[in-house]
Amino acid sequence: MSLRKSLIIIFIVLLIDQISKIYIKTHFVYQESVVVFDWFKILFIENEGAAWGTKLSDILPISDRSGKLFLTLFRLFAIAGIGYWLFDAIKKKTSRTLVIAVSLIFAGAFGNIIDSVFYGAIFDHSNGQVATLFSSDPYGSLFYGKVVDMLHFPIISTSWPSWVPYFGGKTFSFFDPVFNVADSAISIGVGILIVFNKKAFAKTEA
Repeated sequence: MSLRKSLIIIFIVLLIDQISKIYIKTHFVYQESVVVFDWFKILFIENEGAAWGTKLSDILPISDRSGKLFLTLFRLFAIAGIGYWLFDAIKKKTSRTLVIAVSLIFAGAFGNIIDSVFYGAIFDHSNGQVATLFSSDPYGSLFYGKVVDMLHFPIISTSWPSWVPYFGGKTFSFFDPVFNVADSAISIGVGILIVFNKKAFAKTEA
């Protein structure tokens, strides 16, 4: 698969990801939601940490600000590594499946890095108001942006039976995490590598 086709995949994912995030930021108040179907909602939240909102400060004895900077810098190093992997895979003419998967992972990771690096410096806050793009009073600074999430699929929303120990009577929702287009691209890319592992890593014949 050629570099050009890989770049097209990356461009399309980034375009959809950033358009959806900017639209949500400039049209929704934080935690505002719209029900599309019973099992699908648009719910605007912002993720300050890693997967599922985990913060390094929850794990390590460091401040939230230091943890956020470390995470953003780690993402930059990670995207450089993924970019090299993609370039090397194309150069060595590896399988089309591998190039597509790594292209999706690269695009998704890059999409979330854009939020982390730039959003804090170009948007004002979304608490009780709709954010303004290129605001004169941004909510943060470079490297301290929050990742915008909006896709929510509460396919099952119910309560545990009262007889269930500890959980009895508590609400239960599946699938509860809120994510974005970039996260979806990463998940699809990883899924392709897992499901089509042999095809992705098949040796190229001379």
